[in-house]
Amino acid sequence: MNAPSRLDTTPRLEDFPFRLSDNVRFGDLDPNQHVNNAVYATYFETGRVTLMKLPEYGLTPPGLAWIMVRLDMHFRAELHWPNTIELGLGVVKLGRTSVTFEQVVFSNGTCIASATSVGVLLDEATRRPAPLTAEVIEKFRPWHKRGIEVAPPAA
Repeated sequence: MNAPSRLDTTPRLEDFPFRLSDNVRFGDLDPNQHVNNAVYATYFETGRVTLMKLPEYGLTPPGLAWIMVRLDMHFRAELHWPNTIELGLGVVKLGRTSVTFEQVVFSNGTCIASATSVGVLLDEATRRPAPLTAEVIEKFRPWHKRGIEVAPPAA
């Protein structure tokens, strides 16, 4: 008897509402002439930080900051220079003090890498986790990953 076929779990860029473009830099390469695996953490950081820190998105209230507490990466294909990349990010979970993102790096229509990351809202004065405000929760709404029901944090 044949085993059931596995559903395709390859991410689709259109499922990630926050997107931006970037360039592969020559300095991103390793001796094998492809992008070094450590560089992907920087690509994912670029997506997160752009969303979280730009004032027009309103996701970092005064006196608070975001820190990353987890990053799980999945390398799917090689990436070379010169090239451009598309970064995608979507919220998949809201916790009491945290947000979980799924993130992707695409090039020429191919998913090169994907990641799950978790950020925690931090009170800058106490250096302790701070609860997500109702305003921040609402401002995350446009960034929910397509096809995912993101519930508000439990009270």
